[in-house]
Amino acid sequence: MLLKLSTQNRDFHKDRPKGERRKILRRSEDKIRGQAYRRKIRKLQSLLGLGQLIGLDLQLHEMLLKISQKACEVMEADRCSIFLHDPRTDELCSIVALGIAGEVIRISSSAGLIGHCFLAGETINLEDAYRDKRFNKEVDLKTGYHTRSALCMPLYSRSGSRSGVIQLLNKKEGLFTKEDEAFLQTFGNNASVFIEMAQLQRARIDALEQSRKELEELNRVKSKALDHLSHELETPLAIIQGYIRFLKRKIQGQSPPLSDEQVFESLEKNLNRLFTIQKETDLIIRSQQEIERIPRLAELDLPRVPPPEAIPLYPFIERILEGIRNRANHRNVEITLGGEKDLTLSIDPKILEEIMVGLLKNAIENTPDEGLIRIVLEQETRWLRLKVMDYGIGITEENQRRLFGGLFHTLDTELYTSKNPYDFGAGGKGLDLLCIKTYGERFGFDISVESQRCTHIPTDRDLCPGKISECPHCKRRNDCLDCGGSTFCISFPIANVPVYQDLD
Repeated sequence: MLLKLSTQNRDFHKDRPKGERRKILRRSEDKIRGQAYRRKIRKLQSLLGLGQLIGLDLQLHEMLLKISQKACEVMEADRCSIFLHDPRTDELCSIVALGIAGEVIRISSSAGLIGHCFLAGETINLEDAYRDKRFNKEVDLKTGYHTRSALCMPLYSRSGSRSGVIQLLNKKEGLFTKEDEAFLQTFGNNASVFIEMAQLQRARIDALEQSRKELEELNRVKSKALDHLSHELETPLAIIQGYIRFLKRKIQGQSPPLSDEQVFESLEKNLNRLFTIQKETDLIIRSQQEIERIPRLAELDLPRVPPPEAIPLYPFIERILEGIRNRANHRNVEITLGGEKDLTLSIDPKILEEIMVGLLKNAIENTPDEGLIRIVLEQETRWLRLKVMDYGIGITEENQRRLFGGLFHTLDTELYTSKNPYDFGAGGKGLDLLCIKTYGERFGFDISVESQRCTHIPTDRDLCPGKISECPHCKRRNDCLDCGGSTFCISFPIANVPVYQDLD
């Protein structure tokens, strides 16, 4: 391509020797070619660096700002605006318009240069915007800006549909060229991919946030409904109980009695069961509300209170075990205590005893006769851990996710063999675990569980005979111990010892 020198340069060099004029001409042409080459390299590098520039930042506003800044820099334009189509309103919206102080602009998808570019899918390159009737001069009048040259190009999604328009105004030197158009098309195609990714990510985040708010509202409604139900049940149950006692005394005073004693025993038994359900429901509601209301103590800026005296864990748990064995003496379950014997913990002994009794009761009720339960005490760098490991029937993965919610049964209610504490398959309601979780939230320790459901009874409706020697799948004790079980672990952070006392 032959490049011409300006008239001034030709006049300046016309009196020089012909050979010298040729050398000067070649140097000037080489300089111009070099500048053009460097511009091309810079543009190509900007395309390669567009992905690195945006990186993993999928915040739409920040992404559009970076794209606009890069387009202005590479295209040597004074301003850049990116308009995205809003299908809900059929408008083109510019969240980022460089040079207009970040003001959000909304226009009809058929208005002005931008609208024509979007609807027609055509590139518009104007040397003088004021000579084109599609140009809206009111924007300049409102902002005090004077538009000269303009380059508008549609943006496309990966599916091929038009998603918006990119607009450049006032090239700093000269006019926008065909080469600029070709580059902007490639630049826009790359930028559209990142914009679409950000929009999809934003839509997912919005959907998750909406789901979270709806779940929170449902939880609040559920909590209020249960709270109301619990209080409403208490009064009529007490009235019914009073009437039953009154009728019982009146009928027993008749000679001969007008009713069988067993009728009243059945009524009182079922009434007491309703009372128990009401009290347990109320306890669960109170515990859940406390978890939601009270932050962990590590997050509170409160003065420390004198801690309880440090408890020697090993002898403390030995004493608790003795009482547990007496209460569960009708069960043939071996319970062992092992681990480090010199560990101490500063915590209210009543709370620690309640935690241990709850975990052991849960373990015994899920371990068949002739089975094994192990308690292990250990200390790591930052944690003091108390583990209760049973080699029982285990808990399914689905049930593990709901284990600490209260009013939750790990067995199908039709399969409960007993309602007596410490019996195998007694069918507790999860209140002990819920209370431990509440204490953890209040006093800053963690509770976790790892469990494997027995391979021979994989679902809640599969029955265990309750005694290893009666199991058709196990010939010896170790066969059962290898099939399933659960480990509940209480982790006390060493840095948090001594533990705060109860805030109440």
